[in-house]
Amino acid sequence: MIHKSIYYSTAMFVLIFLFSTVRGQAQDIDELAFRPLFNGVDLTGWIDVNTSKETWRVEDSVLICKGLPIGVMRTDRQYENFIMEIEWRHMEDGGNSGTFIWSEGTQFGDNPLAKGIEVQMLELQWSVINNRTSAYVSGELFPTMDLTAVPDNPRGPRSASLEMRCKGKGEWNKYVIVAVDGVVKLSINGKFVNGLSNSGRKKGYICLESEGAEIHFRNIRIMELPGGITTAEQVAPVVD
Repeated sequence: MIHKSIYYSTAMFVLIFLFSTVRGQAQDIDELAFRPLFNGVDLTGWIDVNTSKETWRVEDSVLICKGLPIGVMRTDRQYENFIMEIEWRHMEDGGNSGTFIWSEGTQFGDNPLAKGIEVQMLELQWSVINNRTSAYVSGELFPTMDLTAVPDNPRGPRSASLEMRCKGKGEWNKYVIVAVDGVVKLSINGKFVNGLSNSGRKKGYICLESEGAEIHFRNIRIMELPGGITTAEQVAPVVD
């Protein structure tokens, strides 16, 4: 019963928001549309932060990350409220990667990764190799570095998905990320199963992560939604 109530609340969150958005901005309804974040041809719109020219390449409309060096690349601008779709597949047992939203889009001190909300992407053998519970490998959500957020399904500061939804090495997974006013909801392969709220950051860059193993991305697109009540402290610093 608790699982069903969470699914229903997630669906209502998305439907109520989109309904109120369209009703309140009927004259702008044509502007609510998906557009590609990755064009399938090159890295236009993306900026390497701390990896290398050899880390990322495009082949047959697929963005390939070789995993080394560890670091991120980011979008060339910030995003606040949005729906993002992204497909990914790991090519190695135990592969580790993810995407950051509402991120600072820079290396955090000596840590090569970025401050933000991480939407984790782990290959299924990661939990076996690292002797962890299998729940780790199905789309955990969590704030990184010193950012804060409240997990829907707590494992410490992290939120664990309610169902194992991810597929293994060589298989494509699809995430739908709904990010509105400090709340994040995650659908994995066709079902909403995770979320968090009260993020200390509500606007920032989107990053893709290189973390030691080859991973492929495709069909990355975003629908920007109207902005909310966001203070200056809740916006990531602009990177020159």
